[in-house]
Amino acid sequence: MDKVVVEGIKLYGYHGCLDEEARIGTDYRVDITVWGNLHRAAQTDSLDDTMDYVIINRIVKEEMTQRAKLIETVAHRILDRLLKEMDKVQKARIKLSKLYPPINGDVDSVSVVLTRKR
Repeated sequence: MDKVVVEGIKLYGYHGCLDEEARIGTDYRVDITVWGNLHRAAQTDSLDDTMDYVIINRIVKEEMTQRAKLIETVAHRILDRLLKEMDKVQKARIKLSKLYPPINGDVDSVSVVLTRKR
């Protein structure tokens, strides 16, 4: 199975269980991998025949604006939309990372990784 990878989507969001996270927000990084058949796209050279990374980026950006307490919830919503709106996607994986999380320690990021299939 072929894949399209979109790495390092940088966003600012307001997700988290703490009130300060809802007010102040923080930086996030999202990496998406989608699997499907790219043979036709390679033959036709047509955007209509591929898993368009512009659409992937748009879905991620839109879902990241919808506040949630858990990044697991946001990641799940993104995967659901990818599978619903992109019929060529057979499998999708997301790594959603909260950068510099407000925990008691010097931590670069915390991440969730989810994978879904049709």
